[in-house]
Amino acid sequence: MWIIFAAIIVAGTLGSLTDWLFMGVLFHAAYNRYPEIWRPGIRDGADRTAIIKSSVLGYAMTAGVTGLCVVAHAQSIAAGLVVAALAWIAGPPIVIVINGFFIKIDGKITFAHCLGYLARMLLAGAAAGFALGGIA
Repeated sequence: MWIIFAAIIVAGTLGSLTDWLFMGVLFHAAYNRYPEIWRPGIRDGADRTAIIKSSVLGYAMTAGVTGLCVVAHAQSIAAGLVVAALAWIAGPPIVIVINGFFIKIDGKITFAHCLGYLARMLLAGAAAGFALGGIA
């Protein structure tokens, strides 16, 4: 059981780094295309509360994908990646794209966020598959 917990911690931490890359660095200038959509303090970096809360929720997402892998008996990295990809298709890109229909946000940001969540979920699936059965 400890190895599942370790997989969540490792994949969650790596997922936080992918969040930083895809949702912070990639297309950074595009975030300022519609500055009025951001809450006060977020755009200028004065308020870090949203980053902390989203990081905690990122670990919850990692735990959720890991749990799906346990339930699906994904006992290899390949099987874990399949479970993670299916979970991703069912969730984040649909919500992000639909939100983009209603919220003024640059399409590059929508694309980057979809990729970021895919990376996070694939890391979780791979870690869970490894923890549950190994490489084979």
